[in-house]
Amino acid sequence: MEGGASGVHGHRQADESLLDDEKSMLGNDPGGMLRATASAGAQVREAAALAAETDLSMLADEGRPRAVVVAGIGTAGLTGSILSTVAGPRCPVPIIGHRSPGLPGWVGAADVVIAVSASGRSPEALAAAEAAARRGARLVAVGNPDSELEAMAARARAPFFPVPRRAPARASLWGLAVPVLLAARAIGLVKVNEADLAETATRLDADAERCRPGADSFVNPAKALALGLAGSIPIVWGSSPLATVAARRFADTLAANARYPVMAGALGEAGRGRVGLLDGVFGGLAESSRDIFADPDADETGATRLRLVLFRDGGLNPEDDADEPIAVEERRADAVQTLAERRGVRCDVLTAEGGSALERLASLTAVPDFASLYLALAHGLDPMAVPAISEMKELSNPLPEGMQ
Repeated sequence: MEGGASGVHGHRQADESLLDDEKSMLGNDPGGMLRATASAGAQVREAAALAAETDLSMLADEGRPRAVVVAGIGTAGLTGSILSTVAGPRCPVPIIGHRSPGLPGWVGAADVVIAVSASGRSPEALAAAEAAARRGARLVAVGNPDSELEAMAARARAPFFPVPRRAPARASLWGLAVPVLLAARAIGLVKVNEADLAETATRLDADAERCRPGADSFVNPAKALALGLAGSIPIVWGSSPLATVAARRFADTLAANARYPVMAGALGEAGRGRVGLLDGVFGGLAESSRDIFADPDADETGATRLRLVLFRDGGLNPEDDADEPIAVEERRADAVQTLAERRGVRCDVLTAEGGSALERLASLTAVPDFASLYLALAHGLDPMAVPAISEMKELSNPLPEGMQ
């Protein structure tokens, strides 16, 4: 193992053999990130059960708001994007994600603010909750029970969805997202029903089984994806709004768990400029120097190359008034795959499955979530312990003089 400054340990080259020994692999995951990620289906069920005990009558009785603001940062912030994509283009009010402290100046009594924090103490969520209560906006809070956020919600007489903290926020996506969706359902913005939740949980369970640590790389889609990405610069694009949410989620987990630099976004936007990366020094120029007779999965030169990961929605849930026709999204996805193939840039394609938007989103997040963990473990990294994150918090939030 190579050691580095600030407690950073691991090795630059991914070692496939590290993913073949289940006992050793679990030993290198002392924080239990694999186990926490496998609990995604259980998170959906638990969150739905806890939400059923939350009184939302006041929220529902006041009718449709002017706008909904979902306030949080990191994984909590992603729940706003999930709500927006599940609500779809027909949603009658704007849904706005807010990832900074406080609230936009226009938010007032006509609006709903959903403050989300896995710990229940993030400054962004707390500041948003405080501002919402002060301005008379309807407040909903989602987070760890017995936290400062719950106390703030109680003082404001606002609904609070408890999400027991059993893992880092990035492994608690579904526990945070389901209460946000159910709060929006209470005010008539989404049509998520119990069958959708049950099917999503089942989908997540099935993918966790396929991606279990004991499954060999040739039958484990997450290990195969991780090993394909090893040593590359990942470019992750989504073909639709829903697929783009999944792409950005994968970028977040690759960065936090595996410490890989990654670019992510919507394929439509990429087609206006960033698709040119396929021609660049890490794309077509690098691939043109490869021996055409060499093993395509081996690189003797050690050159860093792009690896494209394309998330496709599959056109399973067309909307008549969607921002862009499904056919356009599909043609664009076909085109970028062709461009990558012509330049020799390897491309992994994940296509959504399932009937509801929520289940399709789940089908695009489970395998990548596991892949980010296996990529970390292949490099000898502990996917939970990220020294730079801890140091950033310490440096950004110094203790008061009297406590030092």
